[in-house]
Amino acid sequence: MEKSQFDLCLNILRRFNRAGLLDHLVLIGSWCVVFYEGFFRSTGVDLPSLRTRDIDFLVPRPSKFKEVVDVPRLVEDLGFTVVRNSNGLLRLNHPDLVLEFLVPERGAGQDDPVALPKLGMNAVALRFPTLLMDDVIQADVEDFTITLPHPAPFSLHKLIIAQRRKNKDKSIKDHQMAVDLLRALIQKGDAPRIHKTFNRLPSPWQKKVLKGLDPTTDIDLHTLLTAPA
Repeated sequence: MEKSQFDLCLNILRRFNRAGLLDHLVLIGSWCVVFYEGFFRSTGVDLPSLRTRDIDFLVPRPSKFKEVVDVPRLVEDLGFTVVRNSNGLLRLNHPDLVLEFLVPERGAGQDDPVALPKLGMNAVALRFPTLLMDDVIQADVEDFTITLPHPAPFSLHKLIIAQRRKNKDKSIKDHQMAVDLLRALIQKGDAPRIHKTFNRLPSPWQKKVLKGLDPTTDIDLHTLLTAPA
């Protein structure tokens, strides 16, 4: 990861903190790995390297923002521009980062973006969001904190999402990130947490997680997840 990219991410987080947004957002994309460093620091585990421009924030529904914050204007002077794709989704683009918001999907599915009027943005509807919202940790960043999914549900979610990727390279990266984090948790002594998280999932979700494991190289993880409770 380039230092300029990391510095830009920190700048976004500082501004979101000052604007009072971080209390109502969960950082959910691959950038979580960067901020898991403190969680794994005592173990000496090497975390997966990060190679992504996307920084993703999950907005719970209903959102709890009290004030209107014009996010595009908030980061405009950092070099971000608003880009609207073919179905109306708004992203904030920068040569080093792409900033995007997501919300939990409702019902049978939702293709159209969901308006976030208090942020001056809209959002993608995300499947399986409870995995990322129901078990979270706080990470210290400078003089403030950010909310992240615990690495166990984050990794299981990655295994599911990897199978839904149309881009094969991204699918492979998601799978490898999930496997690396699960093994880091095992090394940390958190194997029971992984097993407990998996057992709380609905049966269809469990099947999706297991399907996401490689039958040749991920046997150890399959054995852990399917062990009797």
